[in-house]
Amino acid sequence: MPEPIPTAVITGFLGAGKTTLLNQMLNDPLLANACVVINEFGEVGIDHLLVEKSDDNIVELASGCLCCTIRGDLIDTLGELLAKRDAGSIKAFDRIVIETTGLADPAPVLHVLMRDELLLRRLRLEGVITVVDGVNGNATLDAHPEAVKQVAVADRIVLTKLDLLQGIEGEEKMLAITARLRALNPTARLLTTHRGEATAERLLNMGLFDAATKSLNVQGWLNDEALLRPHHHSHDVSRHDAHIRSFALRDERAISPQGLEMFLEMLTAFHGSNLLRVKGMLKLSDEPNRPLAIHGVQHVFHPPVRLASWPDGLAQTRLVFIVKDIEKAQIENLFQALVDPFSGATDKTLSLVR
Repeated sequence: MPEPIPTAVITGFLGAGKTTLLNQMLNDPLLANACVVINEFGEVGIDHLLVEKSDDNIVELASGCLCCTIRGDLIDTLGELLAKRDAGSIKAFDRIVIETTGLADPAPVLHVLMRDELLLRRLRLEGVITVVDGVNGNATLDAHPEAVKQVAVADRIVLTKLDLLQGIEGEEKMLAITARLRALNPTARLLTTHRGEATAERLLNMGLFDAATKSLNVQGWLNDEALLRPHHHSHDVSRHDAHIRSFALRDERAISPQGLEMFLEMLTAFHGSNLLRVKGMLKLSDEPNRPLAIHGVQHVFHPPVRLASWPDGLAQTRLVFIVKDIEKAQIENLFQALVDPFSGATDKTLSLVR
């Protein structure tokens, strides 16, 4: 099998600037051989100056990238693209960027990339880039729970339009939206467009495996240190993100494969829709020197991957949770019950997860 093709998802609410950011990224050599998939209502979102007319749903951008406007199911679209690539009817793209509709909860797109057997063999999910309007972002987050989810699941957050904020009032707005984004998702890397920070190099290669260096970047992927540092913030209870929280779980003990299976099964059974994102490394009792990397979105988990060794030499379970209306103690108590072989009966474990 060929090496998996890195795949990134760009999301963000309507008017946040996803297409503008994508156009800028397409000028970077890193995306010279990319395939762009647009899942947007209405007309093609890419700047029309960059798109050549075509009767097919595959068009070639002026940059040389390929663009596919989704007309049907995402799995079928990606499958057809890979088939055309294999047959040589389109050029051999080396990266895929999917732009979601601004109205969308990004979870279904991530589910497609994490559960379809063909796509799992051929594609590797790099991560999620979420674009946020620096001027209207707070109002959007207040009004639309989808926008909150888009921020919560991000690996990179790009703050746009900050150049439009002027004077003391503008500075206050900038500080307010920045603080809110960091509180909502402390593990994501926050970049801005007005300072030229949001380059393709900084936005891509977000995942566990860095295609550019062929090396592991687990700490950068998890960034659980951000959750272990004290950060104090308050929420207006009328805001949707008052229900979103993120936390890290660490444990030096090894959990059995059976215990891990039960842990994940119970998590998804009782809390599936509220597990916005779960990612991390686990210390398993059968091979404690080789961590198991897991990555899940709601009730769907990517097939776990055994790493050759602990990247930083620290052999301990590290999990990052981004959840809705779930207390840390619920998950922590469940994990501790299952990691301990003397934890007691199943009835006790069931009471912990509820």
